[in-house]
Amino acid sequence: MSDALVLDRIEKTYNRGRENALTVLSGASLALAEGEIVALAAPSGAGKSTLLHVAGLLDDADAGTVSVCGTVYTGLSDRRRTTARRNEIGFVYQFHHLLPEFSAVENVMLPQLANGTGRSEARARAIELLDAVGVAGRADNRPAALSGGEQQRVALCRALANTPRVLLADEPTGNLDPGTSETVFSVLMELVRSTGLSALIATHNPDLAARMDRTVRLEDGRLVPG
Repeated sequence: MSDALVLDRIEKTYNRGRENALTVLSGASLALAEGEIVALAAPSGAGKSTLLHVAGLLDDADAGTVSVCGTVYTGLSDRRRTTARRNEIGFVYQFHHLLPEFSAVENVMLPQLANGTGRSEARARAIELLDAVGVAGRADNRPAALSGGEQQRVALCRALANTPRVLLADEPTGNLDPGTSETVFSVLMELVRSTGLSALIATHNPDLAARMDRTVRLEDGRLVPG
């Protein structure tokens, strides 16, 4: 089994003046196997969002390398990294970040259209995903007309629209009540398992973390077994 995502000795420091540099990542390393779902646990402010941004090629590390599906993207052009984000990586955040002026189905179509997919094909794919998470009946509703759980399920569909190989999720149920959180997490796990995705999911919830394949903790800038 090969690795879908490899972080090798990642370093990241935020400079707040010569005497106020904040080192967030200090030699963080991780190998995420194909089809593996890993929980990322860390207290608030420990740097998990920074780690996910570096892993997802949204931010540059100061040192170390990021490999996605066997390609080392560290040091490559913005264009190559953007292509990788569109094709290889899906993101789900704590807040859904759906575009309010577009319907649910349109929000799921948008990343496909940006990637050159035709409208009819993009809509069919979007409806298929919305149906898989139980919200196809709300496809033509805008986000404001959806519940928090429905919005987050649409956001999950958007993350998977271009059939990525790796899913990165930053507290994807952290903004939901316990009952809705359980529903959304169960949908997320079922969809990830059924598609064979690799996933790194940040969560504060130990019960959710225990349902994944393993847990890693971010401590003092390094990743250690959870």
